Amino acid sequence: MRIGILGLGRIGAFHAETLSSLDVVDSLVVTDPFADAAKAAAERFGAEVVDSPEALLAAGVDGIVVAAATDAHPALILAGVEAGIPVFCEKPVARTMAEGVDVLKAVQDSGVPIQIGYNRRFDAGFVAARAAVRVGELGKLHTVRSTTLDPAPPPAAYVAASGGIFRDCSVHDFDIIRWVTGREVTEVYAVGGNRGADYIKEAGDADTTGAILTLDDGTIAVVSNSRHNARGYDVRMELHGFTDSIAVGLDDKLPLRSVEPGVTFPSGTPHDFFMDRFTDAYRAELTAFTEVVSGARPSPCTIEDALEAGWIAEACTLSLHEHRPVTIAEVRRA
Repeated sequence: MRIGILGLGRIGAFHAETLSSLDVVDSLVVTDPFADAAKAAAERFGAEVVDSPEALLAAGVDGIVVAAATDAHPALILAGVEAGIPVFCEKPVARTMAEGVDVLKAVQDSGVPIQIGYNRRFDAGFVAARAAVRVGELGKLHTVRSTTLDPAPPPAAYVAASGGIFRDCSVHDFDIIRWVTGREVTEVYAVGGNRGADYIKEAGDADTTGAILTLDDGTIAVVSNSRHNARGYDVRMELHGFTDSIAVGLDDKLPLRSVEPGVTFPSGTPHDFFMDRFTDAYRAELTAFTEVVSGARPSPCTIEDALEAGWIAEACTLSLHEHRPVTIAEVRRA
């Protein structure tokens, strides 16, 4: 099949490399406002370069991957759907929830499949955890802990345009909690602080946060995030039930050092980047998209899914700013 890629920054170039290695993908068509990025992709992956999204959509592609800047996501999703071409789009759907809802309304009856990029749904550990919950291995859940700790904060320009740590980083935890447990979040309480880069505070954001989520069956989920984890990129989940407890992310590259006498775990080189931690998950995610394109499966992460995680992020952002519990129903009405 022939896949188009719109946007060849860090993640777009990574997706181009992954797609070019899939047997089912015969050719790539790419476009980027920066000609050098498109040229580099053409030279490295043998991709065809076009000078605009319109030209890419007219180039006979079977599916498109949107890896452009967030502001461009709504228009590119809509253009793909209007052309009848299946769309994969990195999260978020749009910069604001209002825009995201508008996109959903515009495409929900189109019949064109859209997959939003939440790669943790394709990580082997999270897949196994979901299966364990679904078959009842843990019994009734009572506690979930989800962690995302970045080794260093992103640049100031990125932070200023990110929408805040809950919308940019924690949203991955929110999505995977919903996906693994099969439950919805009803209420949140969030806190945050700034102990590191001044530019994060100046942008009105926090560099370290915690959130308590109440799920619709009474399970409590604890989410921890930080932009400062010098030992590496730490993504984990614990699920505790009345029958058993399991964890995702306890591999030998876990960026945590034990001080217990005689304990050598973990002994590997810590994960230091999200692409290192989730290389296999990204490959599985894009493989799934090729199956969506071929009609072999429905979208494994819809716009509706992405918006549900977004509402949790909105509620946490409001809770942080107003120092109070916030229900999901309250932000939906806002």
